[in-house]
Amino acid sequence: MAKFKKSLGAFLALTMITAGFFAIQNRADAFLWFKKEAKEKTVDKISFAPVNNIGKNKVWVGTFQLVWNDLKNDIIKAPVEFKDGKSDLAKNLNKEGFTVNDISDDSYYKNKGVMTPDFKKEIEDDIKEKFSETSDILDTLDWNSKSYLIYAMLKKDFEYLKEFPELNGTSFNNSKENVKYFGIKTEDSIHELKDNLDVLFYNSSDDYAVKLITKGNDEVILYRTNDNKTLEKYVIDVNKKAKNYKEDTTFKRNDRLKVPYIKIDEMFNYNELCNREIKGSDFIITGAIQTLKFNLDNKGGSLKSEAALIMKMSAVPKEEIRYFDFSKPFVLILKEKDKKIPYFIADIKDETFLEKAE
Repeated sequence: MAKFKKSLGAFLALTMITAGFFAIQNRADAFLWFKKEAKEKTVDKISFAPVNNIGKNKVWVGTFQLVWNDLKNDIIKAPVEFKDGKSDLAKNLNKEGFTVNDISDDSYYKNKGVMTPDFKKEIEDDIKEKFSETSDILDTLDWNSKSYLIYAMLKKDFEYLKEFPELNGTSFNNSKENVKYFGIKTEDSIHELKDNLDVLFYNSSDDYAVKLITKGNDEVILYRTNDNKTLEKYVIDVNKKAKNYKEDTTFKRNDRLKVPYIKIDEMFNYNELCNREIKGSDFIITGAIQTLKFNLDNKGGSLKSEAALIMKMSAVPKEEIRYFDFSKPFVLILKEKDKKIPYFIADIKDETFLEKAE
């Protein structure tokens, strides 16, 4: 494979892990995670929502989609729509572009219920036991509100087969400040680290992708492009280009690798969904929150993300009082248990057979 002609200062990375999709993108560069095992889909069948803008970058992680799926399937039991009008975000979330089928059971946690101090403790105990983690958002919520909460956490940690060496800090996409990098810069390093990565394709000095291999079932895909597309189309492009690439996919002695360290710590509030009453229900969404903590370095990476969907009742529903009153004509049927045909039937139309009161 031809030697990289440029520093990978403008590095677009698609990072694929079974935790779901996560992406950072600017006009020429992006980091995107996608699940390799999933069959190739057309763009109209892939949907990542909500996508969050941070400067020129975009990020997406599947946690909020999980809580929305529970709202749609378990609570509303229909696509979620609002009484006061349409929502593009709700429409995209209703597509269920990410589900629990796209992530291993040991990488996510979900729960839902009425917000009480006991329910908070239940969640805290559960995530401590499953992930050895604490929450970044539970303490910010009102646990005496009697609101309804749908909660989820995604947690991933991964290590490369071998640690990559650190490289000298240089600028990213001609930025003013230098950033940290790791990778491969010498032929000796290639001999030591050849099992750490595979080439997916190399079409030009601005169009290539490599896969960093980890000790577990997570993969880190780094994709470089000058395109400015949706995250859905990046996934399609990478799959298509890798499938169509027929040249050598080994990392050769003249090849070099340069990857920036990444650190993200953000909280997102989806106000577009808040203070809106859901059609076909008495629920009003009062809070829609997602957090994201992500790190990528020369040893591996980690992801921790939480999502909370908080709702209150727009009106206290009146509990139906049901009167099973047989003071009017009725039918009496007697049958043996597990038998289909009764052995006695009486159609009671008047008081002839009824015992008189004293």
